[in-house]
Amino acid sequence: MSRRACILVLDGVGVGEAADADEYGDEGSHTLANTARAVGGYDLPNLQRAGLGNLAPIAGLSTEANPTAAHGVLCPKSKGKDSTTGHWELAGVHLVAPFPTYPNGFPREVIDEFSRRTGRACIGNVVGSGTAILDQYGAEHVRTGAWIVYTSADSVFQVAAHEGVVPLTELHAACQTAREILQPPHNVSRVIARPFVGVEGAWERTKNRRDFSVESPDETLLDALAAAGVPRTGVGKVDDLFARRGLEGGHTGSNAEGIRRIIDWIARGDGFCFANLVDFDQAFGHRNDAAGFYGALREFDAALPGLLHHLREDDLLFVTADHGNDPTTASTDHARENVPVLVFGPRVRPVALGLRPTFSDLGATVAEWMGLAFRGRGTSFLPLILP
Repeated sequence: MSRRACILVLDGVGVGEAADADEYGDEGSHTLANTARAVGGYDLPNLQRAGLGNLAPIAGLSTEANPTAAHGVLCPKSKGKDSTTGHWELAGVHLVAPFPTYPNGFPREVIDEFSRRTGRACIGNVVGSGTAILDQYGAEHVRTGAWIVYTSADSVFQVAAHEGVVPLTELHAACQTAREILQPPHNVSRVIARPFVGVEGAWERTKNRRDFSVESPDETLLDALAAAGVPRTGVGKVDDLFARRGLEGGHTGSNAEGIRRIIDWIARGDGFCFANLVDFDQAFGHRNDAAGFYGALREFDAALPGLLHHLREDDLLFVTADHGNDPTTASTDHARENVPVLVFGPRVRPVALGLRPTFSDLGATVAEWMGLAFRGRGTSFLPLILP
């Protein structure tokens, strides 16, 4: 089959509070609009031409009478606002209950079992952000070799270790052990390895992060593509989010590296590409850095023409997100937001897609484009975008 499709996730780039944002404490969150106000308005000419400004009032972006992409908004249907939940919903799976969270830290029996099986003590076991956690526990970890265990408002079990104290292979193996331990009712969405380097007062997280996710309980778009023999390429952390089921490889150290990998796939790849650009979320949203978030948007905007340059006649490129992460709110965590969807391709009619009831409509559209019977929990909008 000559048809190809790529889902490109701008991690954390939400476009306004979801209908149930109050249930998550996220009223008023609007990652794109609030960040635009904080930086005095955007200059994103390529995204504006695509129709991003048609989706909501955003300072610096005007509406386009003749946009270059089909454009709309996807609403979250699954319970939860973490990356795994968002990516699974894009791939056709809905969660009826959110993954468990631990605002008071993990139960003693979980921590004791993790320590017993890995041979190291644990310190921390608190809620916190990565940089603050290192300031609080980094020196003690270097002195004792104990794991720094922490969580956030999201469903994550995070393990930090200094690369000069604990070899990366040992940290990754420990996180795999934690994944085995964390079974229902403690089946957190992700176990995350958080390696760092440096000295007290100047700790620095490295690019050697690894995510260990639970497996999807239902068939995903990736499963359906694999069953049909369609080649699948991952860029960024997507393979980890699907527990490497139906997708392999693709880890990247930055948005810039991710963009280069996507361009390379568009120029030479086959089948389907699922990509995540994580800097919006990891480097800026979680650190309430609105200026940095805007810088990442400008970087992507500048790269967009290069992404589009090599698109073939039978290509579809979907630009979307998995949740919000508003850097202007008091919270440093994900936000329950709707997400944008922009669809590019030589055959695409640049129509308004409106407000779609679930992220899964995107996965259903990819499936129909690739000739699959699979629709997951979504409804394809392919008839709207093809002439």
